[in-house]
Order: sequence, then C-alpha cells, then structure tokens
Amino acid sequence: MTDQGPGPGQPLIVRDDPGRQRYEALLGGDVAGVLTYRVSHRRIALIHTEVQLGFEGGGVGAGLVRFALDEARRRGLLVIATCPYVKRYLERHPEDHDIVVGMTPR
Repeated sequence: MTDQGPGPGQPLIVRDDPGRQRYEALLGGDVAGVLTYRVSHRRIALIHTEVQLGFEGGGVGAGLVRFALDEARRRGLLVIATCPYVKRYLERHPEDHDIVVGMTPR
C-alpha cells in the first residue's frame, strides 16, 4: 500500500489485491477506482482502468497506473499495455517505456 498523492482533501491510497488481480485506489476508505491486471511469464498485462463516478478528474486513474508501473519495475516485470487509459498515460511518460513491451525507451 502506498500514498500516491492528494485527492479531494485526502490522500489517495493504492494497494494490490492479488486475489482479484487488481490494484485498488482508495479515497477516504472508499474504492475510487481499480486497474485490473494479469501476470504471466514475467509480464504484467494492464487490462482495464475504471474510476468510480464522483472520483473522475482527481488523479485516481493516474495514481493507479503510476503504482502499477512502479510495482512492475520493482518486481522485474515487463508491461503489456492493453488498457487505452494506460496507453495514453504512457504517451505522456516516456521515462517508463523501458519496461513496456513494444515501446522504444527514450
């Protein structure tokens, strides 16, 4: 579990729920968003990001993706970006391309 930055007046907490194969973003104890994943053969596929109504635009999605990328790097996994939101995030963050399958490091 880690703090990923401020939400609307409270910190965004992101945690891994490996049993459900997803990262969860919590604001004030509520699940504000999730990022589902699958791990296989030293790769993690980031499949779908979903932010709950009322939490959009507050950095929840970005916090989830940042946590997922940091975890992949820590665990020595390559990332397969399936989710459109993750792909857009990576376009803005070339510093992470070195761990993403199909992207050239910059």
